[in-house]
Amino acid sequence: MNIAVSPETRPALVLNADYRPLSYFPLSLWSWQDAVKAVFLERVDIVAEYDSHVHSPSFSMRLPSVISLKKYVRATQHPVFTRFNLFLRDNFECQYCGSRDELTFDHLLPRSLGGHTTWENIVAACSTCNLRKGGKVMRDAQMTPRQMPYRPTIYDLQNNGRRFPPNYLHESWMDYLYWDAPLEP
Repeated sequence: MNIAVSPETRPALVLNADYRPLSYFPLSLWSWQDAVKAVFLERVDIVAEYDSHVHSPSFSMRLPSVISLKKYVRATQHPVFTRFNLFLRDNFECQYCGSRDELTFDHLLPRSLGGHTTWENIVAACSTCNLRKGGKVMRDAQMTPRQMPYRPTIYDLQNNGRRFPPNYLHESWMDYLYWDAPLEP
């Protein structure tokens, strides 16, 4: 379960049994309620805690800020094709002009000419470039993507996701997260 990241919600960073985040983008976070439940069910170990406590009449515990799964979860090698994953593969940039505005799909071989909606035939394109290319093939439109489309692995998406850290990162998470320098606007 992923939740909105804000300091008030006290989310727990979820690490796999190897102490690497399950996901960088979106960052693998559980609500404090789910983290506490997993602790009681002995599914996770607490790695770090907040200063905040949760209380009941007979019990008190500090809220976990970092937890690790007790059993390793193997990631699927190839992610599913979704709009978000495509944009993440292409770094949220138009593959023709580099714009980050109004991103759409572009079929390199248009559907009208038999093209399919697959990793290998689609790139992120801003609406301006997509309209300019229209139903033409790259050669006829005289437009070539900066990067040819490919089927990414989960690791490709994880690496790209590191370029987009969330707005809030708790200090206890920093030893487990490896972010690149922020992108230029």
